[in-house]
Amino acid sequence: MEKLIIEGGQQLQGTVRISGFKNAAVAIIPATVLAGDTCVIDNLPQISDVKILADMLSSLGATVKELRPNTLEINTTAMKDCYADYELAKELRASYYLLGAALGRFKKAKVAYPGGCSIGSRPIDQHIKGFEALGAKVTIEHGIISVEAEKLVGAEIYLDVVSVGATINIMLAAVMAEGTTVIDNAAKEPHIVDMANFLNCMGADVKGAGTDVIKIKGVEKLGGCIHTVIPDQIEAGTYMIAAAAAGGDVLIDNVIPKHLEAITAKLKEMGVNIIENGESLRIISSGNLKNVSIKTLVYPGFPTDLQQPMSSLLTTAKGTGIVAETIFEGRFKHVDELKRMGANIKVEGRVAVIHGVKNLTGAKVVASDLRAGASLVVAGLMAKGETEIENVQYIDRGYDQLEQKLISLGAKVRREHRE
Repeated sequence: MEKLIIEGGQQLQGTVRISGFKNAAVAIIPATVLAGDTCVIDNLPQISDVKILADMLSSLGATVKELRPNTLEINTTAMKDCYADYELAKELRASYYLLGAALGRFKKAKVAYPGGCSIGSRPIDQHIKGFEALGAKVTIEHGIISVEAEKLVGAEIYLDVVSVGATINIMLAAVMAEGTTVIDNAAKEPHIVDMANFLNCMGADVKGAGTDVIKIKGVEKLGGCIHTVIPDQIEAGTYMIAAAAAGGDVLIDNVIPKHLEAITAKLKEMGVNIIENGESLRIISSGNLKNVSIKTLVYPGFPTDLQQPMSSLLTTAKGTGIVAETIFEGRFKHVDELKRMGANIKVEGRVAVIHGVKNLTGAKVVASDLRAGASLVVAGLMAKGETEIENVQYIDRGYDQLEQKLISLGAKVRREHRE
């Protein structure tokens, strides 16, 4: 077990390059099952979730090679079916994308109920609704989800709630179904678009991704392709928040500014100077910020994955901020850790009221999930003294070379083994 130690109070200066989008990568890697061929996926982040999925495909019969850092060659030709048991599926939520991909290709799949961060209820009822609408039979026994169909036939599917996971899983299952599938009330996140681009690169016919109606015309066969994953909007947003929190002048390179409009607007409202230049954003902050209120929403609203890091930033901003979490009810587990550092936060249900304090003080804290870990890193950069963050494995799930990137900006961060 390892821990991160951060000595706060260092202004950040320099350039940080954003890696490939975790949320896109963990969907695209399982989607290679559909190809039955060789796919080369470039700009993958070097994170534990990517490694786990690569190992999972290997154990299921695929051949996975690292051509170079951030690039995998995945050949799924030899795969004949898909059974991912608990030991394989427990590590991350994205293992459920194997259901849609294997159903699409083999017309059957078995995957243990997925794991991942404990941030609240994340039911898969909309996934099941979509599979059944396409003609599959779905059963759940002893924690194993089984899907099977004699054939898949396109259908009109209305999602009762906007769900990224369900939208992607239905897309995966539908690309080789007979006829046309329409997903109404679909999620519009950037990685939905990236997934559609990947599927089309393999020979699928997907239109409308990025809107709330996606139309998929089934094809008989898909093939291999080369695809580059889009930049990670959540990693970019985290570094934007970190630069605002620590103060200084940071150029965040390899981003799609359109994907970051919600966080950009809030930081500007707080008093951060943000300059857009093509595929980069320059963040200039004096650290003297005013509090704001945020409400998490599906894209293009403020992303739930940035709520926790943003909450850390609000702890020392002047005035009172209100954070309303509408996506996951378990996304305030970081609050008690921030209180250890001197934050003044009161949580009532899905709302946190944050009264700005003069400064945070370094303390020993524990990350409860991926983005909670990111929030504690932001808090550590702001705090006076030394902050020790345990459960670093959560942070490693989603941030590529976090400490190296922070060190390159002038932060004092080191990783140590826990005693």
